Amino acid sequence: MQKELTEAHYGKNDYIFREGDPTEYFHIVKEGTVKCVKSTPEGKECTLKMLMPGDLFCCDAAAFDGTAHPGSAQPMGDVSILRMSKKAYFEMLRRSPDAAIEVIKYLGHRLNEAQEKTKDLALDRADQRRASLLVDLATRNGIKDPNGIRLTVRMTRQDMANMVGITTETAIRIMSRFKRDRLVSGTANRLLIRNLPGLKALASPS
Repeated sequence: MQKELTEAHYGKNDYIFREGDPTEYFHIVKEGTVKCVKSTPEGKECTLKMLMPGDLFCCDAAAFDGTAHPGSAQPMGDVSILRMSKKAYFEMLRRSPDAAIEVIKYLGHRLNEAQEKTKDLALDRADQRRASLLVDLATRNGIKDPNGIRLTVRMTRQDMANMVGITTETAIRIMSRFKRDRLVSGTANRLLIRNLPGLKALASPS
């Protein structure tokens, strides 16, 4: 498998692939952070997902059925990406039943993740969704700090609002309350989680 992988490097203003591009490769984040974005009919970009080192991304259904990418993948800084052609990837799955099983597990996880996000958007309050996102980012991307957990990923207010299905104005109001309650401090792109247990309690359904 190693010899089939190639490494590519991208900067913040690059695109790894754009919405509508053919699905030619499976990608893995090696270093850095990537955001998956989708354009609205009005031309605005909505952030759907943040990808961290070790995450596989390829717009799974599109890659398997041969359609174009339904969204774009954009670095949030300098990133290193490992990629494998679809032909090599499918050949690997044919040769290795164990690898195929792992891919099935991964796709099942992604489906559960999508279903859970749909449920959260439909049922949870805006502050619950925002707290849940911060808990997830702290768990996957945080580093210990004397005053809490610092998020290394740099996100805009708009990115964070899009990911939980709220307006930027609502996101700002929620973050102001989180700061008053000493749950977090800093700005959207330099955020410190001061009280992770408090955010977890807020994210949990009452």
